[in-house]
Amino acid sequence: MNKINANKTLSAENMSSSRRLLTALILGSLSAFAPLSIDMYLPALPTLADNLHTQASLAQLSLTACLLGLAFGQLVVGPLSDVKGRRMPLLFSLVLYTISSLLCAFTGNIWVLILLRFIQGVTGAAGIVISRAVVRDLYSGHELTKFFSLLMLINGVAPIAAPIIGGLLLKVVPWQGVFVVLAIIGAVMLIAVTFGLPESLPSDRKAAGGLSSTLRTFGRLVRDRAFMGFALSQAFVTAAMFAYISGSPFVIQDIFGVSAQGFSLFFALNGLGIVICSQLAGRLSGTFGELRILRLSLTVAFTAALLLLIIAFSGGGLFLIAAMLFLIVSCVGSVAATSTSLAMQTQGNSAGSASALLGLLPLTLGAAASPLVGLGSGTTAVPMSVVIFTAETLAVICFLLLVKKRQ
Repeated sequence: MNKINANKTLSAENMSSSRRLLTALILGSLSAFAPLSIDMYLPALPTLADNLHTQASLAQLSLTACLLGLAFGQLVVGPLSDVKGRRMPLLFSLVLYTISSLLCAFTGNIWVLILLRFIQGVTGAAGIVISRAVVRDLYSGHELTKFFSLLMLINGVAPIAAPIIGGLLLKVVPWQGVFVVLAIIGAVMLIAVTFGLPESLPSDRKAAGGLSSTLRTFGRLVRDRAFMGFALSQAFVTAAMFAYISGSPFVIQDIFGVSAQGFSLFFALNGLGIVICSQLAGRLSGTFGELRILRLSLTVAFTAALLLLIIAFSGGGLFLIAAMLFLIVSCVGSVAATSTSLAMQTQGNSAGSASALLGLLPLTLGAAASPLVGLGSGTTAVPMSVVIFTAETLAVICFLLLVKKRQ
């Protein structure tokens, strides 16, 4: 492989197949910071609370802090990358991510840990938002969709692997070891970006700086009906997935008596469904078009959610509920690949800000949907089904009302 010159602007035209693969690996790994930062330490929460002599609710607050950092950090880093370029904000954030992750391993105070987790979320958000912006810098049209689906192939492994890796780590190291591993991942990505990812935003496409300019850009995006239609459709579909993540452990294990190992297999299969659907969307986009694939995916997800609601109210069995959840979760892959591509295609001059909104909305709506699932005290599948059906219905409504018909 040829040595990559960090001073040369990266473009799709000057990339060889090997460099394209390297770029996909780096960007896919960067976009996986969210599931890695959130899911890897979940198995350590009970032990962490005991070691820090704190309540479980405060230990869970460290998770909330990371989620808030991931959500709102994108609002800062996205517009900043439009002004300063992609490379320097990303490198600076990776340095801070590595340091904050390492400090998490050595703190003995829960409030310090909560603060560090927030910083970890803010800096980890840079990888998520900038990876999407870089893809938009390089590609457009069907190629953009194909590359987003390639990112989801890499990124889709993270939610499956992160809790498993965290559980295996806890067998050989204390909970602090999870954060040491996250720091190592941050350091590896820092090296990879330094030597393997040049600047992708040409100087003549950099935006003007300043708070007023940023607010104008966000205002323009919010008023863009098609962009918001794609963004909200994806956000509500993702909110339905968050409801599944929050509610399915109680439904599958407590109500139907499935073992933890059986639930892990069920969770992994649904994650595999996301990967498969994202790859199908990328391969078929050139033949059928992104808009048609998105419409079909939303229809399948809505229909499965409606059937799930009926099954839950009628007291249906595990197989039917699991089948509907598989369809609902799998459609997240094709919806994300197509809606992200369609939303970003017209935002070449503000890809960072557009990527920030695309990242903020799913996390915000997901955080709002998750607590609603617990209203049934884990004794019925109805609350989870109602939240999922509501989210899928809103996704379809946003698509129908906001997205204009395209050729």
